[in-house]
Amino acid sequence: MSQAEERHLRSLTAAEAEGDERAVEAALRPRSLAEVIGQTRVREQLDLVLEAARRRGRAPDHVLLSGPPGLGKTTLAMIIAAEMSTPLRLTSGPAITHAGDLAAILSGMNEGDVLFVDEIHRMSRPAEEMLYMAMEDFRVDVIIGKGPGATAIPLEIPPFTLVGATTRAGLLPGPLRDRFGFTAHLEFYEPHELDEIVRRSAGLLGCELETEGSAEIASRSRGTPRIANRLLRRVRDYAQVRADGVVTRPVARAALELYEVDESGLDRLDLAVLDALCRRFGGGPVGISTLAVAVGEERETVEEVAEPFLVRSGLLARTPRGRVATPAAWAHLGLPAPSQVPGAPAGPTLFGG
Repeated sequence: MSQAEERHLRSLTAAEAEGDERAVEAALRPRSLAEVIGQTRVREQLDLVLEAARRRGRAPDHVLLSGPPGLGKTTLAMIIAAEMSTPLRLTSGPAITHAGDLAAILSGMNEGDVLFVDEIHRMSRPAEEMLYMAMEDFRVDVIIGKGPGATAIPLEIPPFTLVGATTRAGLLPGPLRDRFGFTAHLEFYEPHELDEIVRRSAGLLGCELETEGSAEIASRSRGTPRIANRLLRRVRDYAQVRADGVVTRPVARAALELYEVDESGLDRLDLAVLDALCRRFGGGPVGISTLAVAVGEERETVEEVAEPFLVRSGLLARTPRGRVATPAAWAHLGLPAPSQVPGAPAGPTLFGG
C-alpha cells in the first residue's frame, strides 16, 4: 500500500469513527492529479499549467472550473494547492456580500496561496469589481469614509492564484471570465470511469466489492462521482446489515431499490415528476410551477435538481409552452405513449407532413 493510500485510510478511519459523512466524502477525494480518474483532457491541461508555474517559480495563472455539481471542481482546487505545496483558502460567492469581505480575505493572503471561491457567479457586484484589480494588478483600493471625504488606500497583495468554480458559467460577467488564465469545463463521467471510481473508493473504505456489483452502482450514478460514492456507502451499509458484507450485483440491486434509485439512476423525485407529467397532465405541456405543486416540492428544487438529469436523459423536454414528456418517458413508466407528441403542432405544416 502506498503512502497516499495509507493517509487516505487513516483519514477515513477517523471520519467514520466520528460518524461524519461529509468527512468520509472528503477523505475519498483524490489528493493529486495522478489519482484523478476521468477528465483526461482537463487533467492534462492543468498538469501543464502547474508544471510550467513550478519551473518558473511563480504562482499559476488564475483558474476557472465550470460544470454541474459533483464532478470534482472543489477536488481540483484542493489538488492545485497540494501540487503547488501552498495553503488553500476556501470561501464561496454568496459569503462575499460586500467589497470589505473580499478585502479582508485578500489582505490575509501570502505569496503563492490558492484562493478557492465556490459559486463565484453569486458574488456581489462591488466585490466582483474589486476582484478585477486584485486578479490583474495584485492590489485593491480600500475606501475609508463616505462622501466627499472618502479616501482610497491602495493595499498591495502578494501574487496568488484564484480558483473559481461555477455551475452556471453563463452568469459570469465577461470582464471577470476574461481574467482567468485557464478555464476548464468538467464533463459528466462515462460508466467505465465511474466503475473505476467506485472500485477505488471501495478499496479505501475496506468494502468487499465484486465486479458486477461495482458496475451496477456505476450505471446508476448519473455520470457523477459524488453520487457514485454516496450510493456505494449506502450499498455497503445494506451489505453489512442484510447480507454477508460482500457487494454483489443482487445485493447492489436490492439496496438501490430500497433507496429508490432505479436502473437508469432516477430517484424518487425524478419519478414523481415524470409520473405527474404523464398521468396527471397527459404528458404536458405544463408549467414548472404547476409541476412542482403536483409533486409537493419547491419550484427551484424541481428546476435545479430533477429537471437537468431528466432533460439530459431524453425523458423530458422544455418547450415555450412548458415541460413535455418524451416517448422515452412514457416507456420508462411502462405507459403507452399518446399518438400525438404533446406540444407538437397538430395537422399539416407549411412545408407539408
